[in-house]
Amino acid sequence: MARGQSNDVDMLRAEIEMLMNERESLLRTVGASSVFFANLSADELPEDAYDAADILAKCLDKLPEELLREALMLVQPLVERDLDKASGKSA
Repeated sequence: MARGQSNDVDMLRAEIEMLMNERESLLRTVGASSVFFANLSADELPEDAYDAADILAKCLDKLPEELLREALMLVQPLVERDLDKASGKSA
């Protein structure tokens, strides 16, 4: 492989790595948002936050089910750990 091609491959590899890291970060954000929203009580939500909650709900509703499932699987261990702490168990 020529030196120029090697540099191109290295740059492409670095770009793919960066995109995969960004994807994982976005999946964690979607998963955490979904769990947060599912546990949110409308009675406890300040009226000023209604519009933001509506936008979040619509965004989550538009996502493909497979993506939501993957996002929830990514945050599930963190959610379970938090639930264990809340119930007094050690993680």
